[in-house]
Amino acid sequence: MRDINKIKYIANTSTKNLNDKRTSVEFLDKKVVNRVRNFHKSFPEYAVTPLQSLNQLSERLGVSSIWVKDESYRFGLNAFKVLGGSYAVGKYLAERLSMDISELSFEKLKSKEIKERLGEITFVTATDGNHGRGIAWAARQLRQKAVVFMPKGSSAIRLNNIKNEGAEAMITDLNYDDAVRLASKYAEEHNGVLVQDSAWDGYEEIPTWIMQGYATLIDEGIEQIKAEDKGMPTHVFLQAGVGSFAGSVLGYLEAVFGDDRPITTIVEPNEAACIYKSVKENDGKPHAVTGYMPTIMAGLACGEPSTVAWGILRDYADMYISCPDSVAARGMRILGNSMAGDPKVTSGESGAVGLGILSLILQDNHLKEIAEKLNIDKDSRILLISTEGDTDPEGYREIVWDGKYPSIS
Repeated sequence: MRDINKIKYIANTSTKNLNDKRTSVEFLDKKVVNRVRNFHKSFPEYAVTPLQSLNQLSERLGVSSIWVKDESYRFGLNAFKVLGGSYAVGKYLAERLSMDISELSFEKLKSKEIKERLGEITFVTATDGNHGRGIAWAARQLRQKAVVFMPKGSSAIRLNNIKNEGAEAMITDLNYDDAVRLASKYAEEHNGVLVQDSAWDGYEEIPTWIMQGYATLIDEGIEQIKAEDKGMPTHVFLQAGVGSFAGSVLGYLEAVFGDDRPITTIVEPNEAACIYKSVKENDGKPHAVTGYMPTIMAGLACGEPSTVAWGILRDYADMYISCPDSVAARGMRILGNSMAGDPKVTSGESGAVGLGILSLILQDNHLKEIAEKLNIDKDSRILLISTEGDTDPEGYREIVWDGKYPSIS
């Protein structure tokens, strides 16, 4: 089968007709996110990550603007995930201390006094790499412990990056969702604290905090776009694994802009398209993709939707797309080999899939119908978020230098 035929989509025709029934997004409103961002601003490493304007590419693809929020600069960790993990850890510690997080800077949490009051805590998680590294980093900063489980096929380089943050980490023989279950069991048996960005019945508080932590990046992005004075985005493409990142950004946009929010498309790999599958079932419930999920988009290789994120993605997204790995590889090559006058963006497999699918929608006649359904035209202003840099440098070079996973034909 030609790769172009492996791109599937579902348009959500009900997003404007469920105002009285849709999932609440109050936990991602501007007041909440201001508090989250103030916590992140207390980190010595905090800096707003770049918003890159791809003006030449916009002209080539026939749209008004394309922005890429480049999270490879986040805290020196090459990915956005630390935003969620660090905020969740901060919230957990604040509750242990019977304090509001607004009273606790990250520097105060690192103090000897606070460590003596808290004692030793072990944070436990499962990850393909980026989330686990963020948890390990936060734990080390706070002089606490971290234990990290990784699914089968995880990058050895990502494993070593986690170990270099002082965590106990290992690659298992399990898929991502079973690695999460293993982490949950370990935390329960060893009196640890599970810090997972996926949610299920009975485990939703910490994943909610993680989603709130992620919202710092979209709050920054909207602020940066306003400063350019080109108008707000008309479209956003968001990649999804369990859906926590996509749900965070979409929830924020709905909370801040309401029905004036950008038209939002959710993008997943074919092998792990649990959001797409859940929408296709059309019963309003989340549905899992099971078994091995062999996609290069390691950060999106998740089979079970987060129960906190699912309602947001179901009720507010405008389209859901499932695509092959070659789409992500195409996005990586476009970003890494920019047009003259445009900035280069080093984006990993999970970070680049949004631009990959956008470029195909606008250039391949077989996908013209998608552009029409999304109302993308010459006046469209499109926001993409590159959630990671080259977190697996060898894999990055195999794709960008050597042409692995060739573009769709």
